[in-house]
Order: sequence, then structure tokens, then C-alpha cells
Amino acid sequence: MVVQRGRKGRAAAVGEVCAGTVLVVLAAAGCSGRGAAAAADVSAAEARAAVREAAEALAGSGTSRTRTAVEMTNGGTRVTIRGTGVFDYGRRTGRLRVVLPGEATGESERRRVVELVTPGALYMRNRGAGVPDGKWVRVDTATLPDGNLVTGGATDPISAAELLRGVRSASFHGEERLHGETVRHYRGTVDLAAAAEAAEPSSRGQLAAAAKGLSNRTVAFDAYVDERGRLRKVRHRFAFPRASGAPGREGEAAVVSTTSLYGFGVPVEVELPEPEDIYTGRIAAP
Repeated sequence: MVVQRGRKGRAAAVGEVCAGTVLVVLAAAGCSGRGAAAAADVSAAEARAAVREAAEALAGSGTSRTRTAVEMTNGGTRVTIRGTGVFDYGRRTGRLRVVLPGEATGESERRRVVELVTPGALYMRNRGAGVPDGKWVRVDTATLPDGNLVTGGATDPISAAELLRGVRSASFHGEERLHGETVRHYRGTVDLAAAAEAAEPSSRGQLAAAAKGLSNRTVAFDAYVDERGRLRKVRHRFAFPRASGAPGREGEAAVVSTTSLYGFGVPVEVELPEPEDIYTGRIAAP
């Protein structure tokens, strides 16, 4: 059940919030195979259809738990931001607890951020960077350069699935075991602009922002789909414009995001903050 108490509160300086959060993320494998039996019998068109339909199947699958991981390399050091949470796919709403390691924030201890994902908006508590303790920050996801695909330190399962609606190429790589179930492994690329056009209305704005803000219009993926056609795991490889002076290949930073879904049918309750609990001051960007 989703309990929405309070109206949307907007931060006075969304630009500063966006810049600060993106800098936190940017400053700073998977299943064992069982062979590719019958992979040659699955055509490229069938693979594309299976990937595209996985997003639709997820929308009708009720609720689930999720695990997320966002990996990046900063100055030769690999940084991983992990999260756990629950999502209601019918209401397109969920809650994540994201752990930001000290390497990503420049702090001595890990910061634990609570995030509420809703259609068109992201709420963050313990955001840091000048936000008072206990206060929430609300950000319109369509204003973020990546549409919040990794800005909050995670790719939520709804956004991860909506990306697959823009599949351009796909191939079948056999069956594997994941969370005790047989899944089918697909690999290919998605077109961000096509995903924005094909997405549910509540996701179009954020994916259109990502199509403009990311370095590459195409995103490589590995998707794992169960026997019911539901998405169970997906890994995306994003490319972001690199900040001036940052180490690594000039002009581009690579980020790998993995989202896993399990525990379908779990109860989900998301309570939005009251207006007085939403911080509306100016955010200090690092």
C-alpha cells in the first residue's frame, strides 16, 4: 500500500541538488553459466521481443525486493555504491536504502541515504551537503542530467526495466540459474531516445533527459528473464561526460549499474514526507 501524505515540496535550488548528487556519484559479475543450449534457435527478433516484453511483464508482477550496485573507477580505485529496497510496480513507487562509501563522498564513514522513488520525483533523506538532519530533499527526475538512472547511487528497477523498451539489438546467451530459478540471458543494446518514446508516461521525462545528458545514446545491457517473462536481473553500462580535470579517459566516465529483483509478493508501504519535512533551502554543492 502506498500512503501519500503531503503534497510535493520542491527544493529552491534543484540545479545545485543535481550537481552535488551527480558529483558524488561520478567523482568517485553476475550469474554462472549453464551453457548456451539452443541459443542458435532463438532469432534476434525473438530476443528483442523477449527483452521488450520483460518490462511489460514486470509492470504486472505486483511487488518485489531489489538489490542494486553502481560501480565506477575513480583514479584507479573501484568504488561500489550498494542499495536494497522494495518496489510496487503497479504504483511505480518504491523505497531504497543506499550506502555511499567514503571513497564516493570524501567522508571517513559510510553515509546511508534513504530514497523514495515516485513517478517523476526522487526524495532523499540524509542527503548531506548542507541539508539539515532529518530533512528530505525532493528532486524532479526530469531535471537531472541522467534522469536519475544513477544519480541517486542506484538504478531503480522501474527505470531499469523501462530502458529495455528501447532495445535495438539483442541476442540469446542460454539459460542460467538465478535465485533458485531458471532464467534466460539476453545481451544487447538499447537506444535511450527510443526508450523514452516507448516508456510509460510517468517515465518518459526522465529517460528523455538521460538521452540528452549521457555521453552515448546507446547503452549496453545484460538482462535475465524468468520463465514468467519477468525481469530478474539487468546490468547496464552507462557513459557520462567526465568533469574537467578528472582522471581517466578524457571526456567520458564509465558506470556499470546492476539491478536484481527477487522476493515477489512482499508487502510494500511507502509514506511520502510531509511538506514541513522537505528542505527548501539552498544546497551546497561540492
